[in-house]
Amino acid sequence: MLVAIKNGYMAKKSSVAVPFSKFKQEIAKLLERENIVGKTTKENSHIMIELQYENQKPKITQIERISKLGLRVYKKSKNIKRVKGGKGISIVSTSKGLMTGDQAKAKKLGGEIICRIW
Repeated sequence: MLVAIKNGYMAKKSSVAVPFSKFKQEIAKLLERENIVGKTTKENSHIMIELQYENQKPKITQIERISKLGLRVYKKSKNIKRVKGGKGISIVSTSKGLMTGDQAKAKKLGGEIICRIW
């Protein structure tokens, strides 16, 4: 899903479609709340994600997957670092659901670092 969004931005597409899962839908809603992507909707078995641009430039330039199938990465709240000096976000899966790294740090919740976006 993350690679599809990144490739859609690089190809200057207006929207991308990714296969549906609850986890992907939560990530898409979080990206929508953070104003990184436009409106997200569920159509049949896909999630349609509208991409946003600022002055013909993509909102994001890089998505880096941190936690992978073979190596899960967990951090305590005090060890969650800011991405690119606060210009990017990290997505953290906590016991209270998915949230950004700043939100998790403010609520003193650690968890699995899913990805970093800038």
